[in-house]
Amino acid sequence: MSHYAKVVNGRVVEVIRAEADFFTNGKFRDTSPGAWIQTSYNTHGNVHTGGGTALRGNYAGIGYVYDNTHDVFYPAQPYASWSLNTTTWLWEPPVAMPTDEKFYKWNETNRTWDAQ
Repeated sequence: MSHYAKVVNGRVVEVIRAEADFFTNGKFRDTSPGAWIQTSYNTHGNVHTGGGTALRGNYAGIGYVYDNTHDVFYPAQPYASWSLNTTTWLWEPPVAMPTDEKFYKWNETNRTWDAQ
């Protein structure tokens, strides 16, 4: 069984698990706008977690962007200052998060990681 994302105007609005023939054997009667595009639960950061071939950048989630030009899914931009890495298709902050034992939250106003 595979996962499929329904994309409307470049955004994922629904994700389901189905057999491929579900869409082609006449039983599927979705007449609403959009397209169903396969996504892989095992793909994150443009890497297949099981060592296989990555499919479309990331596993699609509701609200994700589908980039038709690059045929990838990626999350919505979390903060205006973050940049999209077009290798991993994940957003990156302008400053790396510290790697100590503390918990941090991004502060967009100061563009810093604040310890919690």
